[in-house]
Amino acid sequence: MSGRVYLVGAGPGDPGLLTLRGKEVLGRADVVLYDALANPRILDFAPSAAARVLVGKRQGRQSASQDEIEASIVRLAREGKTVVRLKGGDPFIFGRGGEEAEACRRAGIDFEVVPGVTAAIAVPAYAGIPLTHREHSSMVTFVTGQPGAVRDGYDLDWEMLARAGGTLVFLMAMTRMGEIARKLVEGGLASTTPAAAIRWGTLARQQSVVGTLADIDEKAKSKLGRPPVILVVGAVAGLSTELSWFERLPLFGRRIVVTRSRHQAAAFASRLEEAGAWVIEFPTIEIRENEVAVEVMERAGSYDWIVFTSTNGVEAFFGQWLGARRDLRDLAGVSLAAIGPATRQAVEYRGLRVAAQPKEYRAEALLEVLGEVSGKRILLARAEVAREVLPETLRERGATVDVVAFYRTVLPRPLPGDAAVPDDASRSAAQAGQDGADAPMPVPHDFDMITFTSASTVKNFDLLCEGRACEVLRGKAVAAIGPITADALTALGIGTDVMPAEYTIPALTEAIQTYFANRHPVA
Repeated sequence: MSGRVYLVGAGPGDPGLLTLRGKEVLGRADVVLYDALANPRILDFAPSAAARVLVGKRQGRQSASQDEIEASIVRLAREGKTVVRLKGGDPFIFGRGGEEAEACRRAGIDFEVVPGVTAAIAVPAYAGIPLTHREHSSMVTFVTGQPGAVRDGYDLDWEMLARAGGTLVFLMAMTRMGEIARKLVEGGLASTTPAAAIRWGTLARQQSVVGTLADIDEKAKSKLGRPPVILVVGAVAGLSTELSWFERLPLFGRRIVVTRSRHQAAAFASRLEEAGAWVIEFPTIEIRENEVAVEVMERAGSYDWIVFTSTNGVEAFFGQWLGARRDLRDLAGVSLAAIGPATRQAVEYRGLRVAAQPKEYRAEALLEVLGEVSGKRILLARAEVAREVLPETLRERGATVDVVAFYRTVLPRPLPGDAAVPDDASRSAAQAGQDGADAPMPVPHDFDMITFTSASTVKNFDLLCEGRACEVLRGKAVAAIGPITADALTALGIGTDVMPAEYTIPALTEAIQTYFANRHPVA
């Protein structure tokens, strides 16, 4: 039985511009064949077992020909796989999606086209350029800057483009920008016509220049240098200087490393990206649940207190609670304690109320809000390796404490790696889920700040650096979510530049913005 093919537009770069339908079908994929211009973070929406196959398609560099890509799509679908062909922008706007759809139809393969936000619209918007404007333009023309080999000898009707007026948007324009500007002037446009060139639009590495047809090529070569670049020609291009918003965000262009586990990094990364940061995800930990004894769950309702010291502990506890087919009503007589607001929220999301939460989010403060514990039975749901101050002090105060390691933190296991050619897709799928199937990601070096949200992220970063974390981070800004994390950094000889007063992700994000507000802007 044949599988199904989805031709999905990944949007122009910002993962937030992926459509809901695109995210939905990615969640079903067995294999994702993706372009170089599709943001790799979008691949996180695919199942962890899905093979991820890079098929190139970058100007001057591609790892597979169009014929090879189409053959791979058909072959994988005939093997019964759900194939997502993830294409930058929109599949049917200069994306060769039409050719891939034709290949599926010829082969009798069912397919669906999932439109994407085209770079032709989104990139100018992120540069502050409205393609239409009541006072300037009532028409937009999209033009490819690279007609392609099959159209050698073909040339545009430059006089028609010049006469049409309105706004002209040239995609893939960098290498022919001087020629485009010259031919538009020869066709009748004034050399003083406003023009703007934008590289890496919608991403934190975005760069833009504004000029005229007379000088835009020189300006673009000086500042932008290389593709991918979009060229906008027309009166609206001159509005960029006034309406630019993206490049004015507080963290625009700042490269910030997030070391949280994959499943927890998204919320933090999104907050940083909303402020304009270029987020580099480098997970240093992976959360693995420990399967606890059935009798632990059976007696959980008999404790006076259950104490949660992290959201991971909450998720692991209730995952096993429901897995053991227990009823939440069995916890009716148990008081619940949470170390901080995020942990509290995770508990209350399950319809339960937290009886105790300290103002300071650390074990020592939690001891105080628990009150008199002599004679009390307390279950501490936590990680396999954690500080002992809480259980030891509770026992000293007369409590009976059961410490149960519901989860552990380990070095992350890579997802199925990028295959260099489509024929490796089946091999990558077979390797999925095997420890050590791929080489670990290289430790990042080119960044402005690195963030740590637990002592475990610090410890494992040092392990991934082969004990050289202090050397790797020399001269880099370092942010820690709280004092325990900062202490772990200090133990390695690493200073902390940013630590919020409140040990939460929102507070850490705000503290990072404050730190960079006092530094020179990105050039």
